[in-house]
Amino acid sequence: QVQLVESGGGLVQAGNSLRLTCVASARTFSVYTLGWFRQAPGKEREFVAAISWNDDMTRYTDSVKDRFTISRDNAKNAVYLQTNDLKPDDTAVYYCAASRSMYVGVGVREYDSWGQGTQVTVSS
Repeated sequence: QVQLVESGGGLVQAGNSLRLTCVASARTFSVYTLGWFRQAPGKEREFVAAISWNDDMTRYTDSVKDRFTISRDNAKNAVYLQTNDLKPDDTAVYYCAASRSMYVGVGVREYDSWGQGTQVTVSS
């Protein structure tokens, strides 16, 4: 497993942006598929975005397409989630996750390492 630490959350008004960062401890960071998930109060954790180990494939949930962008910098052991045009429905704790599988999955069970989460709150 790899240790993951998220940062960059906060309280913003609707329409604004945040850049979430996740830094990993693994020396073999570049082989991991990386994902972002989120969990709102009273709801299950849901997939947001994921990126392949070699940066050639990304996946997004429909509700964030054209607003969020996932990217990675293997030299810095970091993965980012640029969130634009935020909406109140985006309010949640955002989690970074890593998988040693080359498959870019969207399921919670497909990832075996998780960060502690960072809170994003969007006011209307």
